[in-house]
Amino acid sequence: MIEIMRTNDAVGLSFAESLLKDQGIHHMVADQSMSILEGSIGMLPRRLLVESDRADEARRLLTDAGLGDELR
Repeated sequence: MIEIMRTNDAVGLSFAESLLKDQGIHHMVADQSMSILEGSIGMLPRRLLVESDRADEARRLLTDAGLGDELR
């Protein structure tokens, strides 16, 4: 799996996860537990990881949905 997005925006991350799920692109959110530990400060970003063979497809999907500025 490779990282395609790193963000502190919980709403944007949830939106991205929903889009990926709808397209059947397996993904996971890394560092979610770390962001919970630091409280509501929002200092530690969460990383969105997708299967490496579908990364280009995921990037296109998220870019088309307006999340292109968040992509790595």
